[in-house]
Amino acid sequence: MTETAERDEANDEPLPLAGLKVLDISSFIAAPAAAVTLADFGADVIKIEPFDGDPHRNSYRNPGYPQSDRNFPWQLDGRHKRSIALDLKNDSARTILDRLLARADILIVNFPPPARERLRLRWEDVEPINPRLVYCSLTGYGETGPDRDRPGFDVSAYFGRSGILDAARYEDGPPGLSLPAQGDRATAMTLVAAILLGLRRRDQTGKGGWVGTSLYANGVWANGTSAAGALIGAQLPARHPPDRPRNALTNLYRTQDDRWLQLLVVRDDRLWEKFCAAIDRSDLAADPRFADRTQRRAHALDLAAELRSVFAARTYAEWECALEGTGIPFGVIGRLADVIEDEQARHAGIFVDTTNPEIPRTVNNPIRLGFATPRPAGPPPAVGQHSEEILREAAFDEAEIEALKKSGALG
Repeated sequence: MTETAERDEANDEPLPLAGLKVLDISSFIAAPAAAVTLADFGADVIKIEPFDGDPHRNSYRNPGYPQSDRNFPWQLDGRHKRSIALDLKNDSARTILDRLLARADILIVNFPPPARERLRLRWEDVEPINPRLVYCSLTGYGETGPDRDRPGFDVSAYFGRSGILDAARYEDGPPGLSLPAQGDRATAMTLVAAILLGLRRRDQTGKGGWVGTSLYANGVWANGTSAAGALIGAQLPARHPPDRPRNALTNLYRTQDDRWLQLLVVRDDRLWEKFCAAIDRSDLAADPRFADRTQRRAHALDLAAELRSVFAARTYAEWECALEGTGIPFGVIGRLADVIEDEQARHAGIFVDTTNPEIPRTVNNPIRLGFATPRPAGPPPAVGQHSEEILREAAFDEAEIEALKKSGALG
């Protein structure tokens, strides 16, 4: 880590997490993405991985991912990190790990509880080594209970078990599938918050401790409005497709250029006449079927039929011009090809440049600070790229490093 990398060049202040040392002993996405966010804001993240690397290094070859011969997911989730390759099942590797743990501020793990027990990576195993350590663990379903040992991925634990995929489908249709790592990335932000709370407690007491979350808990939290209703016996109504809406004014409509416009006139008690004027259909305001909110809901299918023909007559861009500035809520169902060129995405800081010529732009973390910006990322590390460098920093001499290589503990 260089001093320049740990400072915000815009205001010449240290980045807020500069000086913190993080051990990232996790794989795939949610936990490593949390470590990336810490690194973005200055933390020194050491990625501890097996000799064949985090399996996520090969995720870009998965058929469900956007297809490319460039490893864009690893740039996204491996940026800023330094890699050391250890065989944690080798007793000699424990000498390395213990010394790194003693110097660390944060440990991030996502092994299932039985694996953590075998590897002596539970909080109770590492607390004697470093009682000031903030120990952060991620599970699929929770640290205790009948399913604590079950492997969890975001599609199964975050989206599937939480009820999101079932509740979001159209009536009588099959559940949909989430896109890659959507729940993982949301969960990563919970991990970041938990870690910062752990650091705050350490500031107050001098003590470290366990923090963590599960994909399942985050999925139910994301689905919290519906889940809170279910707790008191409320029934979530089935979702009707756009041709059979309960409310024609909060519905999807296809435009002339095959885009989908999302109409969200939730305050039609105030906006109905203005809406009719904006779409050049003042006759609808005079139609007794649509005279008030009750009538509009009772005749939702009739109103939806009228609006389908209205919106199909113009392109989305034309509708954007017609509705912009009226106070009528609407939006487009965006396509990723649009998002990457969206001027608003640029203003919102959604994408960032890298210094990696192979992948010159990537996705920024969603945290915005008025006093600091994430540091630019170069290429992500190769497996074990920094092994010797990290050991020298931990006061291993050359003879010890060579012996650890020969023992099979160090890659």
